[in-house]
Amino acid sequence: MARAGLTTETLVRAGAELADEIGFEHATPTELARRFGVRTASLYSHVRNAHDLKTGIALLALEELADRVSEAVAGRAGKDALTAFADAYRDYALQHPGRFAAAQFRLDPEAAAASAGARHAQLSRAVLRGYDLPEPQQTHAVRLLGSVFSGFVGLEGAGGFSHSAPDAQASWTAILDALDALLRTWPARS
Repeated sequence: MARAGLTTETLVRAGAELADEIGFEHATPTELARRFGVRTASLYSHVRNAHDLKTGIALLALEELADRVSEAVAGRAGKDALTAFADAYRDYALQHPGRFAAAQFRLDPEAAAASAGARHAQLSRAVLRGYDLPEPQQTHAVRLLGSVFSGFVGLEGAGGFSHSAPDAQASWTAILDALDALLRTWPARS
């Protein structure tokens, strides 16, 4: 049995909770050790260093987010799928700001290949099938959706929309309507 019940999974999950509480950048082995009442060195048999911990949190966040989006878009098409995808993404970011930040963490190629990142692209492409976009336009649209969703929820999470009217929900709805219209009329260039 690991000391104080510590395992890699326990530390990654605790790190994810910590990231949501105090910010992803502050989820460190030192802070985790403090929370578990052990010395930082006690953690290094489970996580090699801060980068390893952050990678674990990022992988967890990517998996959780992919699961949520997958469940949200199941059986949906067109604008309904787009809205479900976007709302699942936004809800996750608002409920788990530290984990959302972790999902943006730059992974090394090996970790990225083993991550749920590919599922995110597949889910985006599944939504786009309802819009009948050919390649490479589909890739451009995947990048557009990721940019819009990440940008909006990042600004919203930082309080960027809290001091003006209309409220963020009204803007979110208008943006999704505009994205739907854009995707239905996407110019077919090669």
